[in-house]
Amino acid sequence: MYLIGFPLLVVPFAIYNMIAFLTPGVNWTDTITSFTLVSGGSWSITTSDIIITIAVLLLPLEIFKATKIGVRSMVDHILSLALFIVMLLEFLLVRQAGTSTFFILMMLSIVDVLGGFIVTLRTAQRDMTIEKVDAMAG
Repeated sequence: MYLIGFPLLVVPFAIYNMIAFLTPGVNWTDTITSFTLVSGGSWSITTSDIIITIAVLLLPLEIFKATKIGVRSMVDHILSLALFIVMLLEFLLVRQAGTSTFFILMMLSIVDVLGGFIVTLRTAQRDMTIEKVDAMAG
């Protein structure tokens, strides 16, 4: 099975922290590589771009995981909320986390938390409606 109960957004969070703490003085806007586009423009890719891209690509997987119903999904929601709280505290209290890159990661984390709870509540509401119809028919 895949990683139910494990918030995938921990991956970019961990990558960010490894870079921030193991390479002090890192500049998130330094160009890693650049490409010349067909238009003639130059597209520069930074460390920040890569980490945010990883998080954005993982977010739909997190929302998809929220559609599963059961105890494991509740554990996943709780861990996602815990991840957001840790990220918020780190953003407010740790100098290395006070960047726009980290802020965007934190916002993606709260979208994961809200999306998970909304999907779960909506699914529960639909189940209650189906049970009412079944009770009326029986």
